[in-house]
Amino acid sequence: MAIEKVREYLKQFNMEPKIQEFETSSATVELAAQAVGCEPKRIAKTLSFKLTDGSAILIVCAGDAKVDNPKYKAYFGTKAKMLGADEVEPMIGHAIGGVCPFGINDGVKVYLDVSLKRFETFFPAAGSHNSCIELTCEELEKTSKSYVEWVDLCKGWQEE
Repeated sequence: MAIEKVREYLKQFNMEPKIQEFETSSATVELAAQAVGCEPKRIAKTLSFKLTDGSAILIVCAGDAKVDNPKYKAYFGTKAKMLGADEVEPMIGHAIGGVCPFGINDGVKVYLDVSLKRFETFFPAAGSHNSCIELTCEELEKTSKSYVEWVDLCKGWQEE
């Protein structure tokens, strides 16, 4: 079970006690915000993409952010192509609804979007469709497996 993989992975940072599990689904930004009791923009969604070499990457961004195709293409040199539903779990290591940057498959690089930097804390998933963990930017950076760097790849979140 992916949440157990995440729990085991986060033990090295003494962060596993921060994992929250819910009776209800937290698989979407809206459901997660309801479960946590916060604004949807404070949900850190983890989006999975495939690069031209066939490798998978994750972009973690704020709940109200959308990947900006021109920024993505300028950064990665290719058009943004999300993984298909059948590719997510085998390529990333977590099923849709629980995708997060913790305990993922080897070789999956993680990029953190600056849309998260406006929050003191936010809530990424923790490997299942009914879990999350509250983290700061520094904690997310430290605990994200295969973290590469902070990027500016999203739009829509500045219009507040």
